[in-house]
Amino acid sequence: MAQPDCTLCGGTGWKTVERLAEDEKPKRVSWEKPIEGTGEKRRVWAVPCDCTGSDRAARTIARARIPRRYEHCDFDNFDTDLYETGRESAAWNRSLEQSKLVVEAFARDYPVGTETGLLLMGPCGAGKTHLAVAALRQIVVRGHTGLFYDYRELLKEIQGSYNPESQSTELGVLEPVLTADVLLLDDLGASKPSPWALETVGHILNHRYNERRITLLTTNYLDGTETAAAPPGPRLPSGQGVSAAREEALSDRLGMRIRSRLYEMCRTIELFAPDYRREVRQAGRVRS
Repeated sequence: MAQPDCTLCGGTGWKTVERLAEDEKPKRVSWEKPIEGTGEKRRVWAVPCDCTGSDRAARTIARARIPRRYEHCDFDNFDTDLYETGRESAAWNRSLEQSKLVVEAFARDYPVGTETGLLLMGPCGAGKTHLAVAALRQIVVRGHTGLFYDYRELLKEIQGSYNPESQSTELGVLEPVLTADVLLLDDLGASKPSPWALETVGHILNHRYNERRITLLTTNYLDGTETAAAPPGPRLPSGQGVSAAREEALSDRLGMRIRSRLYEMCRTIELFAPDYRREVRQAGRVRS
């Protein structure tokens, strides 16, 4: 919102300038303004006033549908030195630092040299969503279109559009998802896989891949979760062994076809760190 006492725009939110980059001129409103005291005119352009900057950034974040819980997420407040005790603390911190460097470089360079998106994989609370939102924020405030969607919420919105009483349509929900410069799909695979869900997410990912649009994904599911050296499980009275339940892999949640597509669409980043909400917050430290 413009400042009512602004001396540049008088509270309108717009100021006039005489010089503008050539590639911006067609996007701006211009007119011939008389030069006071002469019979000559000069062309001026209307541009957003400086006093609207902070509000414009807030509106940009809102249009990207970034949830309020994640509005604060940026690279500056992503702590890569969370873990101080334990044999593996150095490895955990190093994983966070390396992941941050990769995602930050991606956001800084976009759209140059960013032909593929990012797939952030790791356990709950490792910081995947924080990093992905930080990248999305940085990209949209530079003027690119971006959109945040929780995987489950997106499927529910699409399903809700099928209701005859709904004010939305499937096309209305999908159009911005398919056409945004950058889509952040959070918690991929969280919903129980069904033929309809897999067909829908497959359509979204394939369309964005074919149109060369960038997709950021986060998931708690890893690849190849089986361990070759797993300890022997319990046995039944008959002596038959009982295998421990195998954790699901991302391919189990999405199917091999979609998982294979993601190898082409995204660079995989694996975060190896425990849930900071449990390990750190309970110890009295909070990631700012």
